[in-house]
Amino acid sequence: MSEFAIGVRESAGVHVLDLKGYLDAHTTPLLEEAFKKLLAEKKYRIIVNCRDLNYISSAGLGVFMAFIEDVRAEEGDIKLSNMTVKVFNIFDLLGFPVLYDIVKDEQEAIAKFGA
Repeated sequence: MSEFAIGVRESAGVHVLDLKGYLDAHTTPLLEEAFKKLLAEKKYRIIVNCRDLNYISSAGLGVFMAFIEDVRAEEGDIKLSNMTVKVFNIFDLLGFPVLYDIVKDEQEAIAKFGA
């Protein structure tokens, strides 16, 4: 099984998911559960910090698509930050920059949520 971990924390009123390792078909249930928990707690301002994400498969990308409409229906958003070039290229290849704010760092993502 691939190594993957998620840290969840709050920063400036925004909830941050820190992804680490390999997000693939075997590990996507962990990310799904993290999103479900945030939504159940009515936490809709979400940043996904990809600094330590080494790989993402199409299954991992599908998790983002599965939750974005629910989050935006509640006036929230999912913003992606701190991507390596390798991970950004996968997101870019599938057109994610048109659908999501992908920003340089977490502070920029927080600023985009506004005060």
